[in-house]
Amino acid sequence: MNTSILSKPIQDFITQNSGVSISKLALQKNPFPEVDWILILNQIEAKSKAKDKLPTWFSTENIIYPSKISVEQTSSEKTAVYKTSLISGATLIDLTGGFGVDDYYFAKNFNTIAHCEINADLSAIVQHNFKQLGVKNCSFYAADSTIVLSESDQKWDWMYIDPSRRNDAKGKVFMLKDCLPNVPESLPFYFEKTNSILIKTAPLLDISAGLSELKFVKNIHIIALENEVKELLFEIHNHYIGPITIKTANILKDKTETFEFVLDHDGDFPTYHLPQKYLYEPNSAIMKSGGFDEVSAAFKINKLHKHSHLYTAAELIDFPGRVFEIEKTISYNKNDMKTELLNQQANVTTRNFPDTVENIRKKWKIKNGGNLYCFFTTDKNDNKIVLICRKIT
Repeated sequence: MNTSILSKPIQDFITQNSGVSISKLALQKNPFPEVDWILILNQIEAKSKAKDKLPTWFSTENIIYPSKISVEQTSSEKTAVYKTSLISGATLIDLTGGFGVDDYYFAKNFNTIAHCEINADLSAIVQHNFKQLGVKNCSFYAADSTIVLSESDQKWDWMYIDPSRRNDAKGKVFMLKDCLPNVPESLPFYFEKTNSILIKTAPLLDISAGLSELKFVKNIHIIALENEVKELLFEIHNHYIGPITIKTANILKDKTETFEFVLDHDGDFPTYHLPQKYLYEPNSAIMKSGGFDEVSAAFKINKLHKHSHLYTAAELIDFPGRVFEIEKTISYNKNDMKTELLNQQANVTTRNFPDTVENIRKKWKIKNGGNLYCFFTTDKNDNKIVLICRKIT
């Protein structure tokens, strides 16, 4: 960790140039020749990345940032805050501490936490930053977490793991066994040290693949931020045998949309109907969950088709996703398309439809944007239709 960048003139320079183009700054002469110019530029770039994602770090003085990539890969503050609503206790150990955003918030819910990070420089950066941030109940271990666990007799209330994909695993189907640490292989050892584990994975992990590799899963949390899935969390408890609950959260500026259901529950039968007055499109967290029949049953709304994952109802309800009023339903044929949509401006979405958005736009000369929303889909009678809508929420 290079502390030379902590001098007040350099820190002022970093703050003043946050958000300025790095390629433009790189052409300037280094105003601090005693310090590596690349190091200063990296701090400016990483701090700029942190402005929206990590506002607490951005607004705190004398923060040292690791590489821009580390900032890009870390949890956002909003998802970290949400995770604190899921677990609490006396002690927690984070086996893959990274830049420490999750641990900063876990420290508010636990008496003591341990931050393990094999990269000694990153560990030192986090230790420095936590002093600036006023975190006093965190211990730091710049070592392989397996060694840290092996050399201690302590039992932890919770263990947190964010495994990273190995470089040689690129191109393969994403599996937890292809990550470091190898959680499926290490579970017996981990359960000697704790009874409760929270595992964070990338959103592209298939839920069924995760379940095939893990055991004792009690809850699966799917976290989206502004309708983009950011994290999957597998919550496992030693020897747990019972139903698995999938809990979704879509964190928006003014609210958080939540929905949950029990996996493989027998009682959730969907209903089907032709398009009614309103159209409902689930948020991305629900789409990732696969709980499409459960949405129909829980909100008492009808599916358009088994594979369309769009819903309709005659009534307007509060719904975790986008809501539209259907102005017109047309068949997908030459005459109707020419009459209604040729050379029009509209937002085009396809669901369970044989053609792509790009081809539809090209074929019918539909310009992007505007207040019209067109869903190209299939109804319960297997007819190809277009729903012409206005957005409500």
